[in-house]
Amino acid sequence: MSKLVTIYGGSGFAGRYIARRMARAGWRVRVAVRRPNEAMHVRPYGVPGQVEPVFCNIRDDDSVRAAMMGADAVVNCVGTFDRGGRNNFNAVQAEGATRIARIAAGLGIARLVHLSAIGADPASASLYARSKAAGEAGIQSHFPQAVILRPSVIFGAEDQFFNRFAGMTRFSPILPVVGGETRFQPVYVDDVAQAAAKAVMGAVEPGIYELGGPEVATFREWMQVMLGIIRRRRLIVGIPFGVASVMAAVMELVQTVTLGLVPPPITRDQVRSLRVDNVVSADARSFADLGIVPVAPEAVLPDYLWRFRPAGQYEVIRESARNLKA
Repeated sequence: MSKLVTIYGGSGFAGRYIARRMARAGWRVRVAVRRPNEAMHVRPYGVPGQVEPVFCNIRDDDSVRAAMMGADAVVNCVGTFDRGGRNNFNAVQAEGATRIARIAAGLGIARLVHLSAIGADPASASLYARSKAAGEAGIQSHFPQAVILRPSVIFGAEDQFFNRFAGMTRFSPILPVVGGETRFQPVYVDDVAQAAAKAVMGAVEPGIYELGGPEVATFREWMQVMLGIIRRRRLIVGIPFGVASVMAAVMELVQTVTLGLVPPPITRDQVRSLRVDNVVSADARSFADLGIVPVAPEAVLPDYLWRFRPAGQYEVIRESARNLKA
C-alpha cells in the first residue's frame, strides 16, 4: 500500500502545493483542516480517494492524533497572522506546532516537516516571530530529527504579497509601503513545496533550512518590479515606522469596536516585523544544501499578475498595436 502523509493546513497557500507534489509522488495524502468542506479543491490532485480532507482542530490533542493515525510522515503548514482570538499566534504557531511534534513522537511517526518563517527569533520585537521561534523549540524538544523550513516571503498565484499590492493599484495613484528599505528575498511557493516533499521522502538531513529566492531587493524595489509587470505607474510613498505604528493602532481599535468585521490592513506587530530584513542568513543551510535551484520571481509573476494590467490579458495586444502604429 502507498505511504500516507498527513498535512496539517494542507489546503492553504503552501500546503496545497505540498499536497500536490506528494500525490504526484504516489503518496496518499490526508489534508487536516478546520473546515474540510472548504478544502475540496485538493481532491483532484490525485486519483479518487488519494487526497482526502479531514477535520482537525490543531488546539486539541485528540483531534491532532486522529488525523495522524496510520501516517508515515507529517507536515505542519498551519500558521496565522491573527494576534487575538482562540487561534492566535501562541495557540497555533507555538502550542499547535509543539502538540503535533509531541504526538508524532509518541506515535512513532518516521518524519516530521515544519514550515516556519525567516525571522523566527525568541528575542524578536515581533510577537509573530517569537511564536514561530517557540514552535520551533517545541518541535525540536519532542522531535529532534524534524526538518524545519524557514521561507522568506512566499509568492505564487494565490499569494497575499504581490497580489495584494497589485490590487491596490487599481484604486489609487499612490502605493503606500511601510519599511520601503527593508530587504526581502521572495521564494516561489512550489520551490518550498519541493523542499518539503524531499524532506518527507527522507532526502533531507534533519535541521533548519532558510529558503529564499535567487534575488534580494528592498520592499520598494520589489514594488517597482511589480508595477513594471502590471504596466502601471504609481507613486510609491514610504510611510515612516512611527506613523505606521499609530495608524495600525487605530486600525486595530476599529477591528475591536466592530467585533472583527473590519480587519486592519496592517497591524503593529507587522510594522515591527518590517523593521528587520527578511533574507537568508549568511551561515544558514539553504536551497543549495537541498539540491534545489530556486525560481526567480520575474519568471513567474507575469503568469498571474497580468490580470492587474489596465487591459488585463489584452494588454500585450494593445502594446503590439501601438508599436505597429509607431
